[in-house]
Amino acid sequence: MELARKLKYTGTMVNYYFVCKRKLWLFSHNISFEQDSDVVTLGKLLSEFSYRREDKEIDIDQTIVIDWIDFRNKVIHEVKKSDAIEEAHIWQVKYYLYYLEKKGVSGFKGEINYPKLHKIQQVALSDEDRKTLDNVLEEIKNIVSLENPPTKFKKPICKSCSYFQFCWV
Repeated sequence: MELARKLKYTGTMVNYYFVCKRKLWLFSHNISFEQDSDVVTLGKLLSEFSYRREDKEIDIDQTIVIDWIDFRNKVIHEVKKSDAIEEAHIWQVKYYLYYLEKKGVSGFKGEINYPKLHKIQQVALSDEDRKTLDNVLEEIKNIVSLENPPTKFKKPICKSCSYFQFCWV
């Protein structure tokens, strides 16, 4: 499929891979309901109004967008509203570190900031993580190449997903 050949792997795609393969496919095919989602809007506002002194939304190659970077301490930051899907958040940040390494930028660590929870999750990238990400990116390519979206599976997170109406109503 044409889409898979020129695929840019975004942090959102890696996140969605760990949350829901169907959501990943829909997002990758430009089927989005996020502009109508109160949850997404709240998350954007939280990111915008937290850490106000930082330069935000660092776009690299129109592929990854890092919430903010502490260059002095070599830490990339991702701001999230809730830790309900923390594994997906961790892999998103690991992917950012991986992507930066592929661009020749190394030595960074990651942090996920949950301002509402007053919580910070440290993230590092290991050799095993790099291998896992190589496999994840290949699987993302395969999912995106599918003719139709993967089958839906109801998960507790579905009720707060911007695709809930599309999948379940």
